[in-house]
Amino acid sequence: MACPSAIIVVVSDLLTCRPMPKTFMQYAVFTLALLLSACGSIGQKADETKGWSPEKLYAAAKEELQAGGYEKAIKYYEKLESRYPFGKFAQQAQMDMAYAYYRQNDQAQCLAAVERFIRLHPNHPNVDYMYYLRGLANFNDKKSLFDFISRQDPTERDPKAARAAFEAFKQLIERFPDSQYAEDSRDRLKYLVEAMAQYEVHVASYYLMRGAHVAAVNRAQVVIRDYPASPSVRNALRIQIQAYNAMGLTDLRDDAERVFQLNYQVSSTVRASDQEAATKSWWKFW
Repeated sequence: MACPSAIIVVVSDLLTCRPMPKTFMQYAVFTLALLLSACGSIGQKADETKGWSPEKLYAAAKEELQAGGYEKAIKYYEKLESRYPFGKFAQQAQMDMAYAYYRQNDQAQCLAAVERFIRLHPNHPNVDYMYYLRGLANFNDKKSLFDFISRQDPTERDPKAARAAFEAFKQLIERFPDSQYAEDSRDRLKYLVEAMAQYEVHVASYYLMRGAHVAAVNRAQVVIRDYPASPSVRNALRIQIQAYNAMGLTDLRDDAERVFQLNYQVSSTVRASDQEAATKSWWKFW
């Protein structure tokens, strides 16, 4: 490149020449500074948004967001917020940026943007949407293309995200019962409750297969105690019956069988309908 070569020539001349007057040295230093400044600007791409109004920046970001250009939309929103932090578009830019991260499947950045907005603007008229988005980000945790290909049941995953989503939707309903997102949040809570119940059944089944009968009984009891209205209670009772029988605890086995018969002794017609309903996973509600 020409610029570094010119600097090398100037520095070489300064080092090899005989002593110069002070004014000449000052001139040389000034010239060198200009060369370095010019080199710094070479290769830098001009900022196309320089001088844009907040309205134009927001419109460009919104257009990219709607077109699916989430990365570029986020850059526009960041410029808008940094240049006009107190303008009327800044808060909306923060909300849209969180949504862009969500659509980009960047859960960590989405949740960070959501938490920041709630912390900075707890009384914003649309803060209920941020609680809803927090729930969605956790609700769809790890639900990627690879999970779809592998057909992994979401109830077999670590329930940490499910619990976080549950808390987010629960907070939204408690704080904003009349929110436009409240009804959908209630529906998702029902699915999340069943997801957590099924997760406990999966764990109890694992313990039963490994011969850890006490652990299987205890884990099944979590389902019976914490999710009494869940359909998973039926499988939890079955696990307890098998575990008690394996341990020779016939009295406890008989008690569990009586509870099972009392609650799930149904006709063959109902059993057939239950079996048909079970073919569709609870989480596939779309």
